[in-house]
Amino acid sequence: MTRPARPDDVDAICAALPHTELGTSWGDVPTWKVPTGEKGRGFVLYRHPHPSAVDPATGEEYDDLLVIRTADAGDKAALVEDDSTPFFTIDHFRSFNAVLVQQSRLGELSLAELTEVIHEAWLAVAPKRLAKEFLADG
Repeated sequence: MTRPARPDDVDAICAALPHTELGTSWGDVPTWKVPTGEKGRGFVLYRHPHPSAVDPATGEEYDDLLVIRTADAGDKAALVEDDSTPFFTIDHFRSFNAVLVQQSRLGELSLAELTEVIHEAWLAVAPKRLAKEFLADG
C-alpha cells in the first residue's frame, strides 16, 4: 500500500498530467483544467465555502472542499456509496458528474487511490486524442 494521500498531492498529481493548467472557473474558483488555454475544462476544483455545503455535525460551511469530476453518474455513485472512501455529494451537485471530498480527509485514501480518482477525472474531460495518448503511454 502506498502512503496516505495529502492535500499537497492534489496539485502534484494534476500538474503531472499532460496539457493541464491551474486556472480559474466560475469566476475565481481555482481549477485544474485540460487542455491548456481557453478550451480547458475543469476536472478538479477548489470550492469556496458556500451555504450549499455544510458539515452536518457543526452546521459550518466546509472550507476545504475539492470537487472532482467523474465520468458518469455510475462512477459518481460508486465513489459516494463506498463507505471506505471520504467522497460525498450534496443537492447542489445532484445532476453534475462530480464528487466532493474535504482536503482534511484525503489521508483516508492512499496516494494510489487519489491518483486513480484524479486520473479518471482528467480522462472524463480531456479531449479524446489526449485521453487516447495518455492511456497508450500508461
